[in-house]
Formats: sequence, C-alpha cells, structure tokens
Amino acid sequence: MKKIFFLFCAFFFIQNSIAQNGYHLLCGKVIDTKSGTIETQKTIIVEGNKIVRIVDGYVQPKGENIQVINLKNKVVMPGLIDFHVHIEQEFDRNTRLNNYILNEADVAFNSVGFAKTTLLNGFTTVRDLGGTGVNISVRNAINAGKIPGPRVFTAGKSLATTGGHADPTNGSSRKLIGNPGPKEGVVNSVEDAKKAVRQRYKNGADCIKITATGGVLSVAKSGDNPQFTIEEVKAICETAKDYGMHVAAHAHGDEGMQRAIIGGVKTIEHGTYMSEETMDLMKKHDAYLVPTITAGKEVEEKAKIDGFYPAIVVPKALAVGPQIQGTFARAYKKGVGIAFGTDAGVFKHGNNGKEFGFMVEAGMPAMETIQAATITNAMLLKMENEIGQIQKGFFADIIAVDEDPTKNIATMENVLFVMKNGVIYKN
Repeated sequence: MKKIFFLFCAFFFIQNSIAQNGYHLLCGKVIDTKSGTIETQKTIIVEGNKIVRIVDGYVQPKGENIQVINLKNKVVMPGLIDFHVHIEQEFDRNTRLNNYILNEADVAFNSVGFAKTTLLNGFTTVRDLGGTGVNISVRNAINAGKIPGPRVFTAGKSLATTGGHADPTNGSSRKLIGNPGPKEGVVNSVEDAKKAVRQRYKNGADCIKITATGGVLSVAKSGDNPQFTIEEVKAICETAKDYGMHVAAHAHGDEGMQRAIIGGVKTIEHGTYMSEETMDLMKKHDAYLVPTITAGKEVEEKAKIDGFYPAIVVPKALAVGPQIQGTFARAYKKGVGIAFGTDAGVFKHGNNGKEFGFMVEAGMPAMETIQAATITNAMLLKMENEIGQIQKGFFADIIAVDEDPTKNIATMENVLFVMKNGVIYKN
C-alpha cells in the first residue's frame, strides 16, 4: 500500500509540475469562433492558466517539462458555455420528496458529481439559474480548486411571487407552507423586489433569475400566466443593475415575457409562447432568448410515463414541451439574439451537447450554435476578452471533438479533450 501511495504522490506532483510549466497543443483543426471559420494545423501554447501564443504549423517545445498534446486528428475549439443549468439537482420522480428529506450537505455532495460531469462534457463555464443557495458554495469550492467543475455564475435562489413558479413551498402541506418572503426569494411588492435582490447580493449571487410566468415542473396549475407586475420587474432590474448583476427571466407565457423585457431583463429563458410582437420587443431592447429545447423535449417524454410527475404537472409538460423548438426557429429567423442554454438538471447533466443538434434541426447553422455557446455567452457575462475564443491572453479553456461539427453536429455530444484554466481534466 505504501508503494502505491508514493507512486500516486509522485504522479500527482509530476502532473502539477507539467501544468505549471505549460503545454503545446498540436491541433489539426481549430474553430475561430469570432470569424466563424475553421483553421488548420495550429499549435496552441499554454502557460499557467492562459493561452500565450497560437502558432502556424506543429511546433515542438524547447523547454523542459512542457507536455505535448497530440490533437492532430481532432477539431479544437474554446470551452463551451451553457447559460442555463441547475447544478444542484437532476430531476427524477423523487425530486419533490427530496425537497423535504435531503439536507444541504446531501445537495452539496450530489452537486459535486453534476459539476464534474458538466465539465467533462466540454462545458467549462455555466450560468446556474436557481437552487437552494448551495450553488453558491459549489461555485466557491470550484473556484478554490476543491472540486472539479465548470466556472460557475449563479443566481443563488430564484425570485418568485407567492405561489409562483419558484415559490419553495408550492405543493407543501399547510403545516409547512408558511409565508416565505424576500429572504426566501418570494416577492409581492416593489419593496420586496428591491430587498430580494439585495439579499441575493448579500448571499453571494452573480446574477438574478426571476420566474416571470408560471412553469412546467412547479406544483401549480398554470404554466404560463404572468406572475410579476411591470413595476416589480423594473424594481428588480434597476436594483440588480446597481449591484452589477444582470437579470434572467424564466418565461413561457407571452404577457409575462413582455413585462420582463420592458422591465429590463437581459435574457428570456424558454420563451415557449412568444409572439411576433414579443420578438420585436426583444430586438428593440437587446434581449436574448435562451431556448432550452432539450428540456422541452425531456419533460414531454417524461410526462408520458405514469407517475413520473405529479398529476398537475403532466398537462403542462405535454403542452409546453412540443412548442419550444418551433418558437426558437421563428425567433432565430426573425433575428432575435440567441444565447445557448439547456436547462440541464431538468434532464441528466452531461447531455447538454444535445442542444446543438436540436438548434441545427430547427434551422440555425452549426457554426452559429457554437458561437451562441461561446462568444455570445461570453459577451453577456462581460467576459468577452477572457473566454469564448482561442486567442492569446484568454483563459486556456479548450476542448476537442472527433469530427467537424459543421458537417456532423452530433460530434458535440462526444467531447474527447477538456482543458479548463490550463488544467487538463479529460484526454
């Protein structure tokens, strides 16, 4: 056992030494996400956590302890960014029960696996849009190097109205239902709205997420009714702006979307019943649609399994699920800005790559789907000079797939190489 232990320690030391001294990545093809072109035969030179040079041809290192990674038969691109995940959970038929029997520590331990799976499937950055608040601790643990995972920007706990989609006590018994307020993320006035945003900031959130309409998986009747007034939305967005945060709005119904857009939200999540008028509003206000097609298809399929969802959820899932992809197709065609996001956690983490295929199926060219998951999301995070491209001075977030995704988009579901911040997690 001692011999094995010392061998492990030696391997760990060697790997860390190599990571600190750098890599030469010999790349057969490299996707330039800014120009939307594919370049050939490049060497990406990584030192520490940054890309320091990109050289034409295959260049062997001159220094010691610089590792050469052979990706000559691969297609290399920047790490992907999923703009809508739930890192704390993975929905199944026990999810409602788990809300009552799992402790925060249980949620945290589950999140460790979800975070690692997400990273190993090529998503080096994610925006987490709502959980219990454990997501903030998960982000901190990843940033501290305690656990492997993507770079996380999190909303902490989503904001809802009483009985709204993110009211944490929906479906509870009267003994447990209580009267949650701004501290718990429940808003019923302009003053509540301001206080709830400030509480999220105090808790350590990076952004704000509101549930502007009813939702599919909440134990409540409507999946699309508006659930905030315009005044409340404006108060949330103005306060969030004061604290350097943008606002995302879960929204299926059209009226709730319009209130959210006029109120100042930056992204609309799902957008199921979006009208042409609302699409025009999005363009006018420079708001982006995060389509989450994979989640729509998942809830439709799961609703057909007897007992998988509570009875009140089933008709909503069967109605909303089939609509999302068609709405995305119309919004893209009309010129609405598209940000890549999947709602992973509603389905199994690690299957995020399926979204690319569904977007292509709906009419978006493959290269544009990759740009939506890189340069667009980087810009929305105000990190356009740090992530989303393979460029000198950017973080060394680099992934590789087997085939050219512009010819076979399904290759995005099988990421073979993952580097984040100059550390290799999958090779």
